[in-house]
Amino acid sequence: MTPAEMKDAILHHLVYTLGKDAGHAKTYDWRMALSFAVRDQIVDSWFAATRRSYGGGLKRVYYLSMEFLIGRLLKDAIINMRLEEAAIDALTELKIDYRELLEDEPDAALGNGGLGRLAACFMESMATIGCPAMGYGIRYENGLFRQRFENGRQVEEPEDWLNQRHAWEFERPEVSIDIGFGGHVQEIGSRANWYPSEMLIAMGHDTPIIGWDGRWANTLRLWEARPMHGFDLQRFNRGDYAAAAEPEALARTLSRVLYPDDTTEQGKELRLKQEFFFTSASLRDILRRFESEYTDLKQLPKKAAIQMNDTHPAIAGPELVRILHDERGMTFEEAVRIAQATLSYTNHTLLPEALERWSEGLMGRLLPRHLQLIGRIDELHKRETGSQNVRVLEHGQVKMGELSFIMAHNVNGVSALHTDLMKTTVFKDLHNLHPKRIVNETNGVTPRRWLLSCNPRLSGLITEAIGEGWIDDLDQLEKLEPFVEDAGFVDRYMAAKRANKVELTSWIAEKLQISVDPDAIFDIQIKRIHEYKRQHLNVLETIAHWQAIRDNPNAGWTPRVKIFGGKAAPGYFFAKDIIRLVNDVARVLNSDPLTSRYLKVVYPPNYNVSLAERLIPAADLSEQISTAGKEASGTGNMKLTLNGALTVGTLDGANVEIRECVGAENFFLFGMTAEEVMTRRQVGGHAAEAIAADERLGRAIEAIRSGRFSAEEPGRYHGIVDNLTHHDYFMVCSDFTDYYRTQREIDGVFLDTAKWGRMAALNTARSGYFSSDRTIRGYMADIWKAEAASTGEDAAQ
Repeated sequence: MTPAEMKDAILHHLVYTLGKDAGHAKTYDWRMALSFAVRDQIVDSWFAATRRSYGGGLKRVYYLSMEFLIGRLLKDAIINMRLEEAAIDALTELKIDYRELLEDEPDAALGNGGLGRLAACFMESMATIGCPAMGYGIRYENGLFRQRFENGRQVEEPEDWLNQRHAWEFERPEVSIDIGFGGHVQEIGSRANWYPSEMLIAMGHDTPIIGWDGRWANTLRLWEARPMHGFDLQRFNRGDYAAAAEPEALARTLSRVLYPDDTTEQGKELRLKQEFFFTSASLRDILRRFESEYTDLKQLPKKAAIQMNDTHPAIAGPELVRILHDERGMTFEEAVRIAQATLSYTNHTLLPEALERWSEGLMGRLLPRHLQLIGRIDELHKRETGSQNVRVLEHGQVKMGELSFIMAHNVNGVSALHTDLMKTTVFKDLHNLHPKRIVNETNGVTPRRWLLSCNPRLSGLITEAIGEGWIDDLDQLEKLEPFVEDAGFVDRYMAAKRANKVELTSWIAEKLQISVDPDAIFDIQIKRIHEYKRQHLNVLETIAHWQAIRDNPNAGWTPRVKIFGGKAAPGYFFAKDIIRLVNDVARVLNSDPLTSRYLKVVYPPNYNVSLAERLIPAADLSEQISTAGKEASGTGNMKLTLNGALTVGTLDGANVEIRECVGAENFFLFGMTAEEVMTRRQVGGHAAEAIAADERLGRAIEAIRSGRFSAEEPGRYHGIVDNLTHHDYFMVCSDFTDYYRTQREIDGVFLDTAKWGRMAALNTARSGYFSSDRTIRGYMADIWKAEAASTGEDAAQ
């Protein structure tokens, strides 16, 4: 597309789609006009891919996920369609700021963290590879929440990303599926009829996901909940206005918020409803598509692969069995076999409490037939394996992790360590019964967004050095290794990093009114706030380091900027206390005239994809400090490594593989191994012992305890202090000394700019393994048995 053609397309949409003339158009109008002009180009590839999917008779992949954290799509689409030059030139002629338009687009509030961002990377990689696929999720009206800070506390506000038109979606009113809840079951021989008492409609909204070079596009179909019967005119005319609109309000509740607070019974009910709503709608849509082409449902596993991303879609097992058995007339055992051969399950956690469980009472009230079928699945598994140890129904609860495992032909972990630990911890008994079911597919990230797009200075340098083949073949980054021996190349590499840091410095000054030094170490920990991710270990080290600087301010300290980002679940009060502590520490440290030139703390609110794209290219140090054995994989660690941040981390999740790839000498390792953590946990008083052994740790904890950072409320952090000094399940105190030592080692290495630059460049050069293209090829070969339609070749080849 030439700049002239792009200009004409933009002006066409400005007038005929948006109804504006150029003289009165605002930033929103220009951004939407540009989006529609780009979308037009995508639609042709999208339609061609759809036709080829049907015409080729190839197996399709269906990715079921509660989250798709796709972020902004405009730049993503422009980059993948190779339209950036045309767009910039056209807008320049129109005297419109291209970057201002990109910044105007709201982030799609469709996810929380790594789970959703992984799903987004997978969708883009499937499109790049040419894997015929559809993603299925919920079209959240208000997403998770918008985070702001009030006196350091996290305050949740609704995201309003859909208050304006979403340029990338196509509404599909013809794709409307009835979804039921509650009611009763009527037995008919070996089968049954379920008569729900409450009905909703799931209506589809389709977003095309374009791959690199515009070669292939897949569909992300998101379901919106609508009432079966809408506005009640008779009630309205009687003056009962609220009741007249009640069906619509109740339906909208289902697709309004991601992860409603489930500390209440109402919250639990809403969350289970959401999970069944999108899973059932997706399965019915999949079967509708299958039956439009084929007549024999026994062929379903050969033509469809359904991936359950975590336990949120775990109800897919019994729902697919119900449809095949109750509605299509298969025997129960045959329905189970077909469901198992079609479904696979990705596990994302080793925390038993994070594997969802629902009370039988709630399940029976909302999904009575499904509870019956889960009981039969449980008994069938027990009968076939002879196992007395593994039950889905136990102590009045429905265990969704076990249900997912039993109803899948493959269960995959997301890093080598995580997969091994699954076999010995959360799924030990099931692994013994099904020793070939668990496989590993280490996570990856798309290099198009997480290097090419978000870091044009570095990606431009890479392309100049080795060509652009790396963009869809990240292994080609290894060609950079000879350049790393060239001091001139490393200087240019670090100049790109510094320019990114200067840009972030300006943004921090403008948005947060904090002045930071771009020549300091930019030390970044960006992830969901959780005890096992140990942001409080980072805070303790920050306090101890601050105290050391105060003791000897003229000791030649290496300047450091600690940057945090992340949200805590609304009902996770310990995590919210950690957020407030970080902000309280920042308030004290940033205003300390004795130390602030050496140490500052920054916590931008509302961490999301767009903020990650700003922070990651500027990072010098990547904090991956979770307790060994608790993190499944991580993808932020991969993005940061790819962009030349050195990792300080434990041997946890994909850190293990990152260290193997980049070299132990280019990774700052600290802390206990997973085995050592389990052993240490058996030591009575391990926290008190660790505190007694390190004066710096005791002093930092005492500063928190005494109210040094909360003078107006000295006891504010008694919960954190009590946790650290007594229980300390996540071994913060036991790992502190080694963490502090490693951070001081990092201070020294950073002063050797040539050495640091070489280490950073090698991190980029050796990151090729962490492409989500590689991950998807693994899924296609090992789990889905699917071919790439764009080449007609098996994806494994």
